[in-house]
Amino acid sequence: MRKLELHWQILIGMLLGIVFGFVMTQVDWGKGFVSDWIQPLGTIFVKLLKLIAIPLIIASLVKGISDLKDISKFRNIGVRTILIYIVTTVVAISIGLLMVNVMTPGNGISEETITKLTETYAGDAGVTSKLEEASRQKSSGPLQFVVDMVPENALAAMSNNKLMLQVIFFTVFLGISMLLIGEKNAKPLKNFFDSLNDVVLKMVDLIMLTAPYAVFALLAGVVVSSGDPDLLLALLRYAGVVVLGLVLMIVFYTIVVSSFTKKNPFWFLKEISPAQLLAFSTSSSAATLPVTMERVEEHIGVDKEVSSFVLPVGATINMDGTSLYQGVAAVFISQALGFDLTFGDQLTIVLTALLASIGSAAVPGAGMVMLVIVLESIGFPADKLAIGLALIFAVDRPLDMCRTVVNVTGDATVSMVVAKSVDKLGKPKVKEWDDHLEEVI
Repeated sequence: MRKLELHWQILIGMLLGIVFGFVMTQVDWGKGFVSDWIQPLGTIFVKLLKLIAIPLIIASLVKGISDLKDISKFRNIGVRTILIYIVTTVVAISIGLLMVNVMTPGNGISEETITKLTETYAGDAGVTSKLEEASRQKSSGPLQFVVDMVPENALAAMSNNKLMLQVIFFTVFLGISMLLIGEKNAKPLKNFFDSLNDVVLKMVDLIMLTAPYAVFALLAGVVVSSGDPDLLLALLRYAGVVVLGLVLMIVFYTIVVSSFTKKNPFWFLKEISPAQLLAFSTSSSAATLPVTMERVEEHIGVDKEVSSFVLPVGATINMDGTSLYQGVAAVFISQALGFDLTFGDQLTIVLTALLASIGSAAVPGAGMVMLVIVLESIGFPADKLAIGLALIFAVDRPLDMCRTVVNVTGDATVSMVVAKSVDKLGKPKVKEWDDHLEEVI
């Protein structure tokens, strides 16, 4: 009997998780049962993915650079990557602003709903923590993100997934230094990282065996912890604008894939779908990174020399879905609270959201911190910031799940475009978890 493909297994797990979560909300003991006995399984899965993210970045990036033999090739890959990421982010923000200005979802929010949302969420610990973090980031200098890229302790950077840019900086430095000492001297270290890369990718395969069960647990947990259904319904128009914008961004990616790489866009979406579904379940580009790299390299055919740099950098600085959400959320809040925006303000949103996305962490909830920075850049009243965040807080988690899908899809798209531009897009070479099983049993 033919084995069901992984993306179908994950999708079934997600749907069953949603249904199970809704059933558990109908019984008194359901929420406690899910949080105590079901949700931990999903949490363990996410921890396992995060566990191997840093080793995978180091091994993969060192292998990719050391295989180049020519530093100028790496420079070409780096410059093209950054430029294309900037272009896709600007496109994402522009789509978001266009959608929210045309559909004006903020004009449909009643004073009663605004009052209820404010009373429910304005004093929430999640809102206040986002305001504090945004204030800390805003007080830093214009080049602080560059300073933050350089670690003072490589091992400390490797111990924290939020410091991924520091790990990338150190790894690139290490890989280039290996090229400069000559192939003979670098060979022992190269062999070590080549072997480590193979081992970590095998760990990805093993972890993915549990993915359908893990997404069941994650989605069940999301459903039972969702807020007031009436408030969620009141924000449906706003959420619909964000989701529609995100769908248009996916369409944009398929056009780019079709135009620049000459690959079938539906084939591309099919091959990257397990990473997309995990991104939806975990709301984290960083946690999904090991799976994204495995799908892009083995199932799409992007050479490791390209994927090992483009994807980790993308997981950190390429936040297309999040940036689109910034544009929609900033204008929606302004519409709902009667704060008029000029054309100049909207251009400021584009620029600020672009810059904020570069320093944003690839973790759940980072988008709201970016949003505070964007709102402050257009002169939004400081005393209304908490009210503004409260307006969208109820639906932030499900929208975070959706925009993370776009972030991951954007990373994969750019990796394909860069690979094609440097002639590094080849045929897929799929490896299964049990390829060498007969050798050890």
